[in-house]
Amino acid sequence: MTATLADPDLFSAALYERMQQINPGIADMELYEFRYALNGCLPETADWGSVEVESREVIEARVNGCEFYTSIQIKPRIDGRIVLDPAIVQLARMLFVGLLTGDYPPEWINTHFYFDIRGFYFLHRTVYFVAEVLAHLGGAPLRRFEPLQQRLERRQEIGYREFREANAAIDGLFIESVRKLIRTRGAPILLAIAGPTAAGKTEIVERLRSVLQAEGRSVAAIEMDNFLTDREQREERGIFTLSPAALHFDLLHRCLAEICAGCKIVTPRYDFVYATSSHDLDGTLKPDCTPIEIEPADVVFIEGNSPFLFPEIAPLIGIKVVYLTDDPVRLKRKWRRDIDYRKKYEPTYFRNRYFREQFLMAERSYRPQMAVCDLLVDTTGAALWATPEIARILANGK
Repeated sequence: MTATLADPDLFSAALYERMQQINPGIADMELYEFRYALNGCLPETADWGSVEVESREVIEARVNGCEFYTSIQIKPRIDGRIVLDPAIVQLARMLFVGLLTGDYPPEWINTHFYFDIRGFYFLHRTVYFVAEVLAHLGGAPLRRFEPLQQRLERRQEIGYREFREANAAIDGLFIESVRKLIRTRGAPILLAIAGPTAAGKTEIVERLRSVLQAEGRSVAAIEMDNFLTDREQREERGIFTLSPAALHFDLLHRCLAEICAGCKIVTPRYDFVYATSSHDLDGTLKPDCTPIEIEPADVVFIEGNSPFLFPEIAPLIGIKVVYLTDDPVRLKRKWRRDIDYRKKYEPTYFRNRYFREQFLMAERSYRPQMAVCDLLVDTTGAALWATPEIARILANGK
């Protein structure tokens, strides 16, 4: 093994075979392609034996704490070029070496990490269904389907067509469940769908909108990001974007209450290019800025990552939904959507950011909302979850 670690060609050939137990898509690469990608993680001495392998307990403790992720740099540079954060590279090196030496069994790696081929790095596997969430949702899903997203496991990126086809059964049940809840609870009603980036929220909202409008219901949408204050002001004050202080919060609360009462509302407009709001911090419209007017409707969608994270707002929302897709699938969707099509990010900046944000957002936003939602759509597990109260309503139709 010492000779294998010291020889980059021997090491890469042996690792190529072992890595197919971690991600079967590795088998779709030729060995020389695998070596191209692996060169990005090569130790400075080109000797993999120089990589110190830490204990599994030490690694688990590190990747399950917020401090590790908050320390990750989004744009570290070497010679003016954005590179992967050193902690991400070191983690990958340790897992490569430990997999080959036997210090890290494949089962342990697959339990705690997943390997993204296109980014060619390991990411921590987020656990979303913690005990508090399971207890809130009654311990078992309302219904399960065949998890067809597993067929996409070998893919390096995923487009919307195959994503939609894999989710057809669970999405159909979810849409029917929402229709039943709206009939039971009446209109007007606020419907909030929370979930991680690239989980499929925008697409499912558009499908719900079409179904509801075809039934003759009026539909409107409120985008929570339009209530953000100027980014410069948030950064000066050190405000995390999930804090009420990052928003025109009183204005948001008032607008939601008014539209629930059937009133027309006027909301701020956020300029995503210049990262500025149409309103001052005191909620006053700035000169030459135009707000957004929203007419009352039977169903009002609240769009955003964290629409019912705030206890002051949650009681106003008639149906609270978390639409969840597991991190590895979302990353493949973002490669196709945000890098290939939108060309939204520099790729290595994107890798750092995704690695950093998933754990933090799960801790601060998604799991807390899963613990208070009415319905949870797990597209990767192909399961619809509901609280016991909502399950009874769906079963009885009242």
